[in-house]
Parts: sequence; structure tokens; C-alpha cells
Amino acid sequence: MAVKISVCIPTHRREEQLRALLQDLVDQELPPFDVVVVDNNAAGSARGVVGEFQGRGCPFLLTYAVQPERSIPLTRNMTVHLAQGEWLAFVDDDERAPRDWLRRLLDCVLAHSADGVLAPVEPRVPPSAPAWIRRGRFYDWPRIATGTAVPRKNLRYGNLMLRGAAVRALPGPFDPSFALSAGEDVDMLVRFTNQGAKLVWCDEAPVWEPVDPRRLSLHWLLMRGYSGGQAFGWIRTSGTLGKAGLPVRAALLVQWTAQLLVAALVAAVLWPFGRHRAAAWLITAWANAGKLTSLLGRRYSAYA
Repeated sequence: MAVKISVCIPTHRREEQLRALLQDLVDQELPPFDVVVVDNNAAGSARGVVGEFQGRGCPFLLTYAVQPERSIPLTRNMTVHLAQGEWLAFVDDDERAPRDWLRRLLDCVLAHSADGVLAPVEPRVPPSAPAWIRRGRFYDWPRIATGTAVPRKNLRYGNLMLRGAAVRALPGPFDPSFALSAGEDVDMLVRFTNQGAKLVWCDEAPVWEPVDPRRLSLHWLLMRGYSGGQAFGWIRTSGTLGKAGLPVRAALLVQWTAQLLVAALVAAVLWPFGRHRAAAWLITAWANAGKLTSLLGRRYSAYA
């Protein structure tokens, strides 16, 4: 019996990128059972693109819906609720998938008897990027050996496949409180593994993502670090990673403050020896600033 895989795609005003991704899915060696596109633009700007593929015929069921309220978790939740497959593959609307992408994800999850696999997202930095950004490799994510259990520090979305029943068993499954802030993906994956799910790495199933020229700046990198640090702070203190009473919060306050000061000092020392080195430590400092603000109950709406 064929395995039914659903591909879940939240989208927001990226019509051309979505068109390219849908064509990649049409060309897959292992076609998905269905593809669900949920548009987080109340005007339904992606409707025409999806209609093109529905009109000409696809080797899979193609479903389109609109989530009118601006919310990444609610949009992701709708993709999950509309998907019909026993496995759910998640990919972002600005990514590109090679022909063997789905087959390699499925091969890996079956070979390792896992409940899910994470795979690489390879950034494509434009040639026009400043030299210090190209040297710094700020858009790369850590990669590990195929079949290795994914450590919590490496949890993220963008390219993964999960057992549908385990995802649907989670409340949400994405927490709506994250709204337009970062972290709903990591929060969900931590809860996914908390229930005993086995999550492994698949290094042979990358997708690639062109880096938006608007993200080629120190300011954007710092705010991404701040947003990610704040998201981690929320997850760490919300109970998802264990109890976080007053003594724990006090210890985190000291730890994160120390890490911020050390990172800022190292950045200042390294600045004359290479902007890319100093920037990496500045990003770490900003990430710890984000963690500290989470203790104050603040949330940065990175996707507002």
C-alpha cells in the first residue's frame, strides 16, 4: 500500500516563489498524496497561482484555503487540519525542492523507524552580498550525520516530515500565542519530542532557499538573533522545557546577562580583525538580550 504524504505550505505574498515550489512538487519522483496551501493574506493573493495548477491538473490533490487573521501558528494549524496524509511534509513557500526530496525523506524515516526527519535548508546568498556576509555564513544551519537524533538546539522548521498522528495529537498543534513572533515551530517540535517521538536527521534531502536581498544587513541579522533568543526564552520559561519557577528564572537572568556581556566584549575585541567574526558575537549578544526581555514578558513581532 502506498504511503500517503501531505505537503503543507503556509504562504504570504510570495506568488512567484510559490509557483516555482508547486512546479517542484509536480516534478517529484515520489508525488505527494496531497498538497495544502494556506494563504495568510486575507485578500487571497495566492489563489490565482494555485488555480493555475488546479486547472491544468496535478499528480496530487491540491487544496487552497485562506487564513484571514495574520498569524503564523494559525496558518500552520490550518495546513495540518486540511492535510489528509499519514505523513506531513513541511516546506516554506520561498524554498525549492529537488526531484528526489520527498523520496529521500520517506526513505530515511522508514530506514530509521523514526516519527519524523529534519533535513537541510541550503541558503543561496546572491553574488551582490557584502564580502563579510559571504564569509560569515550567517544563513547556514548546523548539519549532522543522517540517522542521528536531532538535538533540541537544532530544532527548526523549513524542511521536515513528521508522522501525522503524532502531530495531530498535540494541542494546536502550533501555539497561537506566538502569533507573529518567532518560535512556534521550535515550541511544537519540543512538544513533539516530549511525547516520545523519535526525530532524526536526513542530510540527503536538502531544499534550497534564495536569501532575500533585504536580509543582507547586520541589522536584519541582529534582529533575527534577538527574535530567536526571545523565542527560546519564552519556550524555556513556559514549562515546555520543564518547570521554571522563581529560582530558575533568577539563575537564567544571571546566566543570560553574563552571556550578553561576554559576547559584546568579544565582538568589540574582534571588530578590527574582521567584521564577520565580530558580527557573529554581536548576534549572540542580541540573542541573549532577547532572552532577557522574555523574562519581562515582552514579545517582538518579527513577522508583523
